[in-house]
Amino acid sequence: MATRIQIAKADIVAHFEKLKSRVLRFKEIAAILSDQRGFWRLAQSTHTAEFIEFLSQSSKLKKLEFAFPHRLETCYTWGEVPFLEVLLHLKNGCYFSHYTAMRMHGLTEQVPKTLYLTSERTTPTMGETPLVEQQQINEAMVCPPRMSKNFVDVMGRRVYLLNGQNTENFGVVVQEVSDGEATVVGRVTDLERTLIDITVRPFYAGGVFEVAKAFGLAQPNASINKLVAMLKRLDFIYPYHQAIGYYAERAGYKAQQLDLLRRLPMKHDFFLSHAISDARFIPHWRLFVPNGF
Repeated sequence: MATRIQIAKADIVAHFEKLKSRVLRFKEIAAILSDQRGFWRLAQSTHTAEFIEFLSQSSKLKKLEFAFPHRLETCYTWGEVPFLEVLLHLKNGCYFSHYTAMRMHGLTEQVPKTLYLTSERTTPTMGETPLVEQQQINEAMVCPPRMSKNFVDVMGRRVYLLNGQNTENFGVVVQEVSDGEATVVGRVTDLERTLIDITVRPFYAGGVFEVAKAFGLAQPNASINKLVAMLKRLDFIYPYHQAIGYYAERAGYKAQQLDLLRRLPMKHDFFLSHAISDARFIPHWRLFVPNGF
């Protein structure tokens, strides 16, 4: 004799076929079960795990696990779904950033196999910037950068899930994004926010040479006015605008664009990247850059 869930299978499948999103988390499937249980005449003893097990065995529902060191992330897809679309459901509100955003904005000629997503912390981290001394900058920048270990290798890609400061998704846009294989509508840092992020964390962007190329490729479309406004809103402790000014000057941005960056305070010497072993100093940006760069 067929069970209640088997009898309801056609209605259950029809419901899932109509869903807007083809990527679901456990809680979302639990909510569907709770909402539709009466209509499908399922017993109260039918739990979410049992419901998922049934659908995994007898429908298009598939389970995908991402074994990040910090936490296992599990998604369920209804049928075949582009990898990029799945990634955007790993965390609520996460978005593509750094090298991945560079690729999506056409700011690199490389085809990186590493994908970067940022999930912002829920607690506010933006506010009044504490004072920083030159010695603190020197001590911080002489050391190698602290790189996230929260990555997983899956389907021939390395996926980083970065823990970003809470900016309330400032500079994040929804647009068509592509990895060269599929195009989906997704969240990604916009052009100017991407230029800022890769200046701050060049080690998530292929290094300073790749960042320099990105500034050159961005020149026809980048708004320095918008970028400066973003810098003021993000209110970094360190003077990253000096590094941005250097990259922009190197890429041939107009003098009036560079002047917008020069007007920002330059109270300290800064460094283009961490742990520069052989550096030269650019006086008008108060910036140390790798010798021969």
